[in-house]
Amino acid sequence: MNGPALRVKGRTALVTGSSRGLGRAIALALADEGADVAVNYVVNKTMAEDVTNAIIAKGRRTVVCQADVSDYDQVIAMRQAVEESLGPIDILVNNAGVISDKTFVKMDHAQWQRVLSVNLDGTFYCSKAFIEGMLAKGWGRIVNMTAFTGQAGNFGQANYAAATAGIMAFTKSLAKELASKGITVNAVAAGFAETDMVRTIPERVLKRLIDQIPMKRLGRPEEVARAVIYLVSSDGDYITGQQISVNGGLFV
Repeated sequence: MNGPALRVKGRTALVTGSSRGLGRAIALALADEGADVAVNYVVNKTMAEDVTNAIIAKGRRTVVCQADVSDYDQVIAMRQAVEESLGPIDILVNNAGVISDKTFVKMDHAQWQRVLSVNLDGTFYCSKAFIEGMLAKGWGRIVNMTAFTGQAGNFGQANYAAATAGIMAFTKSLAKELASKGITVNAVAAGFAETDMVRTIPERVLKRLIDQIPMKRLGRPEEVARAVIYLVSSDGDYITGQQISVNGGLFV
C-alpha cells in the first residue's frame, strides 16, 4: 500500500539559519516531504551537521554551508557551494535572523544596523543570489520568515519590528514582479515558538507573554514549518504576496 504523496518530491531547497529553531524544523519538514535541502549556519557547525545527518537519514541529499547572510560575498559563495552539490534551488526559505533588544532610548546604531543587516538585507541578498536559477526554470518558491512584531510592534524591538515589516513589504513587491514568471513569494509570521531564542527569556517574562496568547501556549516549530510546506507545495500554487500568521491568536 502506497503512503501519502510527498508534496515537494524532486525539489531542491535552501533554508537559511537552519542549524536550529524554526529553520531546523523547516529543513526537516522539507526533507520529510521529498526535497533535497541545503543547510545554512553561521557559527555552530556541529548543530548544522546534526541537521544534515537527519536529512540524509530520510534519504535526501544535502549540503551544509557556512555563510553570514548580511555579507553578499558570502551569500554568493554559498550559492556556488549549494549549486555544485545540489544544482539550482527551487525553494528558498529566508529564515536567518537575529534580535538585539533594547528600548529605543538605549538602542545604539550597532544594534539597529546588525538586526537590519541580517534580517532585511539578508533576505534581499539571498533572494537576489538565487532568483536567477528560478527564472531559468520558470518555477520557484520563496518564503520569507517574519514575525508578529512586524505587524503589531513590540516594546524594546524597534529594530526587529522595522526589519520584519520591511520584509513583508519586500515580499509583496517581489511577488508582483515575479508572479508571471512562475515564482511565488510569500511570508510566514511566527509568534512565540519553543526555540532556543525564546528559552532565553526570563521565566516571569515568558509567563506574562504566554498569558497574552489566546491559546495559552507557545507554538511548536513543527507548526510553523507546516505553513511553509503549504506555501511551497502545490497547495499554495495560487497564493503569492501573502503572509500567514502562526501565533496562537496573539495578533489577529
